[in-house]
Amino acid sequence: MINIKRVYDKAEKTDGTRLLVERLWPRGIKKESLQIENWLKDVGPTTELRKWFSHDPEKWDEFRRRYFAELQANPDAWKPILTAVRQGAVTLIYSSHDTEHNNAVALREFLKRHTPRK
Repeated sequence: MINIKRVYDKAEKTDGTRLLVERLWPRGIKKESLQIENWLKDVGPTTELRKWFSHDPEKWDEFRRRYFAELQANPDAWKPILTAVRQGAVTLIYSSHDTEHNNAVALREFLKRHTPRK
């Protein structure tokens, strides 16, 4: 099971393994308060893609296409997430204010496509 949460949401036991999936550390968040297992910088979209997208919902489909291409070219960045999923619940932590159009939503979609069915 792959969940997603904003960095500002409270950590809960049901989150399982909490992974920050941002290239940049979230503003105003202290490292010790985030309660994450790991910070997977390389799984976040490149700076160029992130700046191009700028959280514009009209660019969402193209953002996903480009981001999926970046992920496909760098499996070492996302395979640790699939390993964690085999152990139990995983929560992808992101910092965007937009809860529908962000890299964690796209990453979860990508990972679901790459998770072997039982």
